[in-house]
Amino acid sequence: MAKSDTAEAAAMLGQARRVVIFTGAGMSAESGVPTFRDALTGLWQRYDAHALATPEAFRADPALVWGWYEWRRCAVRRAQPHEGHLAVAAIEARAPHAVVITQNVDDLHERAGSAAPVHLHGSLFAPRCSACAQPVPVPDGAAEEPDEGRRTPPPRCAYCSASVRPGVVWFGEALPQPALETAAEEAASCDLLLTVGTSGLVYPAAEIPQVAARLGATVIQINPRPTPLDAVADVNLRGPAAQVLPALVQAAWGDADQPPQSG
Repeated sequence: MAKSDTAEAAAMLGQARRVVIFTGAGMSAESGVPTFRDALTGLWQRYDAHALATPEAFRADPALVWGWYEWRRCAVRRAQPHEGHLAVAAIEARAPHAVVITQNVDDLHERAGSAAPVHLHGSLFAPRCSACAQPVPVPDGAAEEPDEGRRTPPPRCAYCSASVRPGVVWFGEALPQPALETAAEEAASCDLLLTVGTSGLVYPAAEIPQVAARLGATVIQINPRPTPLDAVADVNLRGPAAQVLPALVQAAWGDADQPPQSG
């Protein structure tokens, strides 16, 4: 990460009036949250993660799929927001208008202090009825899941008795329309978009930075490796979010203090 590139990006960020921070799996991976590309262990090593994340898999074996998502939610609860998450909250506190749009289904942005991230792919912490879509609260202090995973039947909806499903977007499902519309509107109206830790390969979410670029916004990419978004980014900052984002905040506003971690 060249100092000149960081200075250039910081100058752009400090002058921006409407900022979008768009985050992907790489952001959460730095906190130890497994990605779909990571090898599965225990019970799950017999399965393809992509095959578990489908409506068909849930209909065929609800206990298997619910157990896998409970294991994933437990892994997220053990993870902690890193300095990059805190820096995102710092940007929100300093920019005149800023919004976080994330492809991640964890709650690390919320725990770092982001008020209302837009979850394009849903959330592990927003289960709902598989039939009537009634939201179902996640119990506080849920039991720890064994490291090797387990099958566990999903709870039943209190309204219609159908199985409760994870509140995430599965392969083959459409993104939630309100979240997608909000993301598109914010991308279309921003003057700077930060894309962090996303491969730029998962559509339609990957279209968000491209929308901003087409409509004249500055695009700054933070990623350790090249991605298809290199072509639309005005500045590419190579490195992990936990290092690059705090440095960017420091360079843009000249103060190192960031909102304290919550939760």
